[in-house]
Parts: sequence; structure tokens; C-alpha cells
Amino acid sequence: MRLIASLAVVTGLVAAPLGAHAASLHTDWEKYKATRAFNHLSADGQRAMADILNAKQTLDAGQTDAAIPALYDATKRLTAAGKANGRFMAAENSLQPAPRHPAPSGHVAGTTPVAWLPVGGEVIGSETLAPEKKAAISTANAQLKAGKTQQAAQTLQVVAEDADFIMAIAPLDQTLGAVNRATVFTEARHPQEASAALQQVLDSLVFVSEDFAETAIPDQGRRQAPASK
Repeated sequence: MRLIASLAVVTGLVAAPLGAHAASLHTDWEKYKATRAFNHLSADGQRAMADILNAKQTLDAGQTDAAIPALYDATKRLTAAGKANGRFMAAENSLQPAPRHPAPSGHVAGTTPVAWLPVGGEVIGSETLAPEKKAAISTANAQLKAGKTQQAAQTLQVVAEDADFIMAIAPLDQTLGAVNRATVFTEARHPQEASAALQQVLDSLVFVSEDFAETAIPDQGRRQAPASK
């Protein structure tokens, strides 16, 4: 797919004059990149993070029993996501965190490769953007949080190269372990400890740039071939 897109750009440049058309091609390429970046997200991973946030908010509100279904759902979705082609292996110290989302002070990145899962994204624009572009970014971020990646890509067509895409990735085994601990604490009616376990999930997220996503993270837009029996 990358080769076909590259050929299309080259063909357009040869067949038409430079100037406005070249600028249009650049804009089209940026739109293509944004759609590609969104395709790296794990649908189950996104839903699992929504479950985790929902469970934490419910626990913090003192509604212990009501948090249990969301925790069960998070575990199921993380397990499913771990079996799909969205995860990738990397040592944390090789992840190149996005400048706007540095690691917490004093955090030491691990050097052993572990499985990571793309679980969320955020579009960031400059303060000088026109109001309609700022509104598009806000809408796209809401769509991303809801797991509506294709709609978010469509919304961002009016923004093109004026925005950056930052992706949140979670260490899969560590996240599953924290959710399991939170479930045990919740079932034992210890909401504070359960909430603390879920906070560990949020603290373990690493935010990487779109460029890193392009080179290191599998594309969810490409479906895996059925396993041979």
C-alpha cells in the first residue's frame, strides 16, 4: 500500500505543473498518513482502555460493585487484543516518547523487549490554527476516544498537515496484571487499592509520535490471513 501511494504521488508530479498542485499533493499525502496512523490503533485495546477508565471513575465514586463488569470486559478485550496483529515487541528505552508527553520524572525505562499495544491516540494542533481547524481536532479526538478511527480520519481532512498525531501504547502483560489485581481488590471490596492498580495502568502508558507508529507498529488495516488448520 505504501508503494502504491508513493507511485501515485510521483505520477501526479510528472503529469501536472508544480506550485498549487504540488501543495495539494502534499496535503493529500498528509491525509493519507493520518489515516495510516489511525489504522495502527487496536480496536480491542481502545475499548479496554475505555473500560479501565470507566472502572476507575466508578471505583472513585464509591460504586464498587458497578465497576466489576467493566473490569471483566477490560480483561477480555486486552486478551483478544494480545492475540491480534496490533501488538509489537520493543524495549521501553527504544520507544522515543513524544516531546509533549515525556516519561514521569525519575522513571527508568526498561531495556528488555516486551509486548506493547496501541490503545489510544490524540491529535494536537498549534494555538494559531483557525477556529474551524481547532474544532475539527476537538471532534476528531472525541471520535478517537470512542474508537471511531475512520470518522476521525474524515474529520481531520480539513486540518491535514497542521496537526500532529500522538499515539498511546500500553505494556500488554503489565496492563493485564494490573487489571487482574484491580479485579481481585474490587471483588474483595477494597476500592482504593483497586483504583490504585488501575492508576498504574495509566502511569505505564507511553506516548509516541506518528513517525514511530509508521515504522514500528503493525497496521490494523491489514487483516491477518486465516490460520492454517
